[in-house]
Amino acid sequence: MTGKYLSSTHPPLHPTTEEDTFNRLRLLRSRRVGAVTYHRLIAEHGNAANALLAVPQVARAAGVTDYQICPEGVIHAELRAGKAAGARLLIAGTPAYPAALADIDDAPPLLWALGNIELLHKPMIALVGARNASSLGTRMAKRLGEELAAQGYAVVSGLARGIDAAAHLGALKGGTVAVQAGGVDVIYPAENTTLAHDIAKSGLRLSEMPMGLQPQARHFPRRNRVISGLSQAVVVVEAAAKSGSLITARNALDQGRDVFAVPGHPFDARAWGCNMLIRDGATLVRSADDVFEALAPIASPEAELPLAAPPTKQRTLRDTAALHSEILSRLGPAPIAEDQLLRDIGRHATEAAPVLVDLELDGKITRHSGGLLARVV
Repeated sequence: MTGKYLSSTHPPLHPTTEEDTFNRLRLLRSRRVGAVTYHRLIAEHGNAANALLAVPQVARAAGVTDYQICPEGVIHAELRAGKAAGARLLIAGTPAYPAALADIDDAPPLLWALGNIELLHKPMIALVGARNASSLGTRMAKRLGEELAAQGYAVVSGLARGIDAAAHLGALKGGTVAVQAGGVDVIYPAENTTLAHDIAKSGLRLSEMPMGLQPQARHFPRRNRVISGLSQAVVVVEAAAKSGSLITARNALDQGRDVFAVPGHPFDARAWGCNMLIRDGATLVRSADDVFEALAPIASPEAELPLAAPPTKQRTLRDTAALHSEILSRLGPAPIAEDQLLRDIGRHATEAAPVLVDLELDGKITRHSGGLLARVV
């Protein structure tokens, strides 16, 4: 690779695959070129070599007179580091690149991948949550990871401490994908070093960041959009009212993904985010079966759904509010059996259970021994 691609006044010849990869990485690593700008430049100029020629002129038109594209030496060093780490560069628009991620508006143009890239062709579900997770939360995340992986899903998370680490551990044998905020060769936090090495052996680690980059706070929201973008659905196990996990959930909604949440005690701040999601229409999760029932089955013999009630469609907030009102109108201070209530309103337990838990968490209904329910007055 030489500077000839910038010195010529004529469009370059169609580059080889190796040259094109080099040019794409150089374009992406150039100053002020993010994912959206990269995709626009490629669309406007046909390939990365032509886009590199055009970038300084585009910068001058924007008032930047001293613009310099990324030096070739920086790209050579990153490619050498990727090769030394055993990582592979995945390019948007190629068969190896995950199809679900390619559909989001700001899809990463390039991803460094370390491990088994075949996992990117499996259906994926994200499991995310609090770093300062409770014992119950980590047990739940690990069990969900095990059960989802056993049913043929690749479990995606962020390699953070707490819920993320538990989800990866649970899914390690079946297949898990760790999306990193820094370079794919930089393990953070250090306490997850062994887990990260194990994931690279049997699962997959991914990052859009340059090799060797130490993660910073601003990198984590970008990582979160990749976690949700890869996934068919996002399950939040524990999350504070203002947390990165809720950013991932919002990304998922914006990207058209399903959102699930595990409820928690209203006095536990780590459950506030999940309870808010459920209040606003997220599907309540008691076990992996709740996820399986809400999603289309995977077409494989190993992934047969358990015999249960037919899956219900995702409720809107209006549907949820209507069901809240219907249940409360049927209940009074005198306890009645839950089964009787369900018969009265003509609803299946699978459909009504999340709303009953929601009302219980809001303090509007109370449970008595023997499966009895009453309205709080």
